[in-house]
Amino acid sequence: MDQGSPPSFDPNKPPVIEGFTPTSMHRTETFSEKFPRKFKENPFVPIGCLVTLGVLTYGFICFKRGDTRRSQLMMRARVVAQGLTLTAIVMGSLFTGMAAKK
Repeated sequence: MDQGSPPSFDPNKPPVIEGFTPTSMHRTETFSEKFPRKFKENPFVPIGCLVTLGVLTYGFICFKRGDTRRSQLMMRARVVAQGLTLTAIVMGSLFTGMAAKK
């Protein structure tokens, strides 16, 4: 093979990438392995989800009881909790991205 011609293409073999060694052992994480790992990386996201769910549930309970004032307050609190959870997701992604660059 001379210097100017590209390598031959064989559709039955994976492409050869310089500096990359493929592994034959590909293992997927189960939920019970992935959740604790992700929780350690960014604990504010699942906590924010639980707080949002709690506020939403309490708001529905207040609505069912007829306490419309408290129900409205809980729906506003839910929006705040969702905003904080979304902020935690974005900040966690930024920190993870910056840590990967180092």
